[in-house]
Amino acid sequence: MRNKKILIPGGTGFIGQGIAKYFGKENDIVILGRGVSDHESNLYHSTLLHPSDGYRIRYCHWDAKGKGEWTKEIEGANLIINLTGKSVNCRYHERQKREIMESRTNATNIIGEAIRNSVQPPKLWINAASATIYRSALDRPQDEFTGEISEKKKDNMPWSLLDRLRYFKNRFLVRITHSRDSAEYKNLDLDFSVQVCKQWENAFFEQRTPFTRKIALRTAITLGEGGVITPYLNLCKLGLGGKHGNGTQMYSWVHIEDVCRMIEWLSEQKEAEGIFNCVAPKAVTNKTFMKTMRTITGNAIGLPAPAWLLEVGAWLIRTETELMLKSRWVAPKRSIQEGFVYKYDEVEKAIREIISGLPRRAYHLF
Repeated sequence: MRNKKILIPGGTGFIGQGIAKYFGKENDIVILGRGVSDHESNLYHSTLLHPSDGYRIRYCHWDAKGKGEWTKEIEGANLIINLTGKSVNCRYHERQKREIMESRTNATNIIGEAIRNSVQPPKLWINAASATIYRSALDRPQDEFTGEISEKKKDNMPWSLLDRLRYFKNRFLVRITHSRDSAEYKNLDLDFSVQVCKQWENAFFEQRTPFTRKIALRTAITLGEGGVITPYLNLCKLGLGGKHGNGTQMYSWVHIEDVCRMIEWLSEQKEAEGIFNCVAPKAVTNKTFMKTMRTITGNAIGLPAPAWLLEVGAWLIRTETELMLKSRWVAPKRSIQEGFVYKYDEVEKAIREIISGLPRRAYHLF
């Protein structure tokens, strides 16, 4: 892909900067972010890519209202990649849940409106989605054709004792303040993450964009220099890189370069629309993933973390154990059937490539 105009709302994060780095020297990239200024964007943050490094990148302020200068950037764009959304790495309290949901659905609606109002709309709109939409699976991989989607909490998150205590406490409180027939009471049995994924995709596919192809990219945990790999490396460095829970939960992943390669491939498949799973074809168990991390980084000791300890730790660092314990076993059946070939199909190959670009101090104490 060369000399294209690519618009990336929410592009200041790990995945957005990875995409910008991959395409940014041969294409014109416009990154939309809440914290960037239209006039001083190049000074926004030292960790962001800049034109001074040879990248054809501009930053534009994103107001999430559909009235800012960013709407003009849609005109003539070849591709828009929407990555906006509040991080799910937090505790799922009501305010946080509302912000997570609204930051995705509202942004998607606003982008759709801006596309409809444009004179020269983009040829392709790729919207971020999540492989978490599928049920927790230990029996078989979930693909685009036969994957099962269930909002029931029991089909998604394995519960620890603390999870159950929290559930019964909330059920008791809601039953007192509302009733057993209330929506609030029934919602306690539904999985929040799957609800987010479904409403996010619904908002996307409800947008009427007759001149713009639309693809929802259900992406797995993305590995690269930065992002989630950093806490894994820190755990290994401290001798804590053992299995999480019982370690049998499946771990679907994808290398950041393959995310970029799939985006490029999809832009060339003129008939491609709908849903694609963006995951490496060979998922591994959590136990295998952590062992591979320890082996490659040269950290022999890896103490395991039982589920109850993860629950305590998640509470302390204000996140949820679902990010570590849900069994995500997802397969990219559609893309492979239609001819896409993954460069990083083995987790060992992916991790070795990432580690090779890091200083030793990033993953080893000595």
